[in-house]
Amino acid sequence: MDIGTVRQIDIDVEMRRSYLDYAMSVIVQRALPDVRDGLKPVQRRILYAMHEMGLRPQSRFRKSAGIVGEVLKLYHPHSDSAVYDALVRMVQPFSLRYPLVEGQGNFGSVDGDSAAAMRYTEAKLAAISEEMLQDIDKNTVDFKPNYDGEAQEPVVLPAKLPNLLVNGAAGIAVGMATNIPPHNLAEVCDGLIMLIDNPEATSDDLLEVIQGPDFPTGGVILGREGIRAAYATGKGRVVIRARTHIEEMPRGNRYQIIVTELPYQVNKAALLEKIAELVKAGRIEGIHDLRDESDRTGMRMVIELKRDAQPQRVLNALFKHTQLQQTFGVNMLALVDGTQPRVLTLRRLLQLYLDHRQEVVRRRTEHELGRARRRAHILEGLKIALDHLDEVIQTIRQSQTIESARTNLINRFGFTEVQANAILDMQLRRLAALERHKIENEYRDLLKEIAGLEELLADPAKILAVIREELVQLRDKFGDERRTLIQDVSGEITDEDLIPDVSVLVMITNRGYVKRIADGTYRQQHRGGRGVTGMTLREEDGVHRIVAARTHDSLLFFTDRGRVFQLKVWELPDSGRTARGIPVINLIGIEPGETITALLPVRDFASARYLFMCTRNGRVKRTRLDQFASVRSSGLIAIGLEEGDELAWVRLTSGNDELILVTEQGQAIRFKETDVRPMGRPAAGVIGIRMEPGDRVIAAEVVQPDQDLLVVSANGYGKRTALSEFRVQGRGGQGVTAMKITERNGPVAAARVVTDTDSIMLVSLRGMVIRVPAEQISRIGRMTQGVSIMRLQEQDQVASVTVIRTPEDAEMADLEEASADTSETAGAARDEAAGE
Repeated sequence: MDIGTVRQIDIDVEMRRSYLDYAMSVIVQRALPDVRDGLKPVQRRILYAMHEMGLRPQSRFRKSAGIVGEVLKLYHPHSDSAVYDALVRMVQPFSLRYPLVEGQGNFGSVDGDSAAAMRYTEAKLAAISEEMLQDIDKNTVDFKPNYDGEAQEPVVLPAKLPNLLVNGAAGIAVGMATNIPPHNLAEVCDGLIMLIDNPEATSDDLLEVIQGPDFPTGGVILGREGIRAAYATGKGRVVIRARTHIEEMPRGNRYQIIVTELPYQVNKAALLEKIAELVKAGRIEGIHDLRDESDRTGMRMVIELKRDAQPQRVLNALFKHTQLQQTFGVNMLALVDGTQPRVLTLRRLLQLYLDHRQEVVRRRTEHELGRARRRAHILEGLKIALDHLDEVIQTIRQSQTIESARTNLINRFGFTEVQANAILDMQLRRLAALERHKIENEYRDLLKEIAGLEELLADPAKILAVIREELVQLRDKFGDERRTLIQDVSGEITDEDLIPDVSVLVMITNRGYVKRIADGTYRQQHRGGRGVTGMTLREEDGVHRIVAARTHDSLLFFTDRGRVFQLKVWELPDSGRTARGIPVINLIGIEPGETITALLPVRDFASARYLFMCTRNGRVKRTRLDQFASVRSSGLIAIGLEEGDELAWVRLTSGNDELILVTEQGQAIRFKETDVRPMGRPAAGVIGIRMEPGDRVIAAEVVQPDQDLLVVSANGYGKRTALSEFRVQGRGGQGVTAMKITERNGPVAAARVVTDTDSIMLVSLRGMVIRVPAEQISRIGRMTQGVSIMRLQEQDQVASVTVIRTPEDAEMADLEEASADTSETAGAARDEAAGE
């Protein structure tokens, strides 16, 4: 029996060789994308097969089963499920930032639902895929035989779209894996343009335009260190968390956490199950109910909280224990030159893509140049033939066959075979004078085109200019806004790091409900408007204080009894415009009957600054700020008070400022801060202003050079008066008139120091809010009544006034406590006419 050739081999060597062959096959033919077009072989074959099938964006959909069959038949002889799974992923808008295939039917969901069988779904190329395949028929890329040699397939696509960065990639090979996050198309195009304009650009330079990953599901990236490391080395860790906000529920003092965006590749249904398990096991407390209210308009996961739960603490626990926050491990591994797996920095990845596009543009130009030269060659022959038309016709008529006619033309006129064939194929209508003119014009245009193409090939800088123009067109056509927000946090992620450092407004009511809202909630209006609802208030409640702060500030709560408490601004509930808020007694240990009279946001306790305090009866005191850096939960004594007096204002001062006090009956006194010596916390202070019986202090402000004193009355009238009209006096005097008080405008409700660039926010006792530019409020003298700023309803009156600083005045804003006192006496609003 013939048993064939027997070879002796070392099994160790054979296993090494065979496994290496297998590993390289997986690396090159299955798991890793090519750096040039960002596609794995199966993805490239699907797109090319659909292109060859004519499934353009403007054509009709075709059954996915037919597409899979075509791919299997010609290019990818593997499992049909592997091809269909790749097709499905290219359709899903939650998997790819810019889907390459447009689908019709069930292609799965973010809940982890699988796609329908391929016999039910339909697909065609997405519009953006044409940018991947454009010019493929112009010899721009190499082709290779398919698996059986019966057809040709592209080695790589022309890829006008920088797909690898735009859509990212994920794959596990043998001994290596890739995990490239998706990015925003407009930013990637800008990064490539920067690299064209400045070939020496570094990763830090590119970070200025490519901010970081931009996931299709949105979310929030915490910090830029992981992004910077990934771009500089090719590897890094990016922390992503869900986008959430806290809403007050319609009934009762309860809140709910709303999740509108999830981290990339998080299964929503599995996440809800995990949260339910953690609540059941007691690892997360304060959650009352979970439900999914997502619909076709977008995602909405609702997490209802118990009545006594702290929303931010529950949310931080969810970030810590669930996939509401997770880490994306960036590993930018791709195939270079089609065969070599390399970990690439951002700059190297972009440069390799530009190299590919230079090769594509060069080959496309060479193809178009060859076409133009061939056409010009034919037109040269036609021109000669038209110039010797009678002789050409006679030569053709005297020839016995087409072959002899061709030979005679070549021999007699020196035509090439191509030119002779073109003359023989020329139609009689081309002999008309107009047609001859068209040939001459076409030839002239072709000569210009040839010269331009030759010039382009001779200058690499012009090829880069063409690529740059294509990138601009691509950005303008398909670019969109970022979906993923990047927050600037660094180091260890703490509860505070999870909170964005943004401008907010803090509001507190007479009944002690407190909340924070985004600074931009209230748009500016013209003076004299009615405003919008600022809070939903219980009967007999009113807005008591409102301050402008940032979420990372420390917030000092001063009470009427002279005590002080401290919280971080982000610890306050983040509520909507009309939400009531949460009782402040749930946050700090104030006593029954004790009320908050001043709120002061502080960014830095170490600065050499002072707190200047003022009571209703006109007593003032100055204490160093650092004495309030550590406030225990039970509070500290801030000022000693006499019987019947209460602490009402606290201001940050530099030590060399001037102060101005304003009373309810319109008197004001301006004096130097140094008139009040620094005192300890328990001290009672000294007299700041002497008042008539029944009068009381209504405002205490820090004087700023070249600014105005804004005085607002209880009935909504106000004015600006230059601070220069208030002379500096010694403390303890009666001051001068700041506003003329009449029945029409009512007593003074608040006074603030403002500039033309400030915005003024007025809040009424019934919770109405209006925001107007300071420059719209008239600047008039001390002895006037003011003009109408806010039209009030019957029995309503101005409760507080807040100054919102412009960005350029942000540093000055740190010295401001954006609050004013609630006036307890006010009449009904009168007409809007200005009063003198």
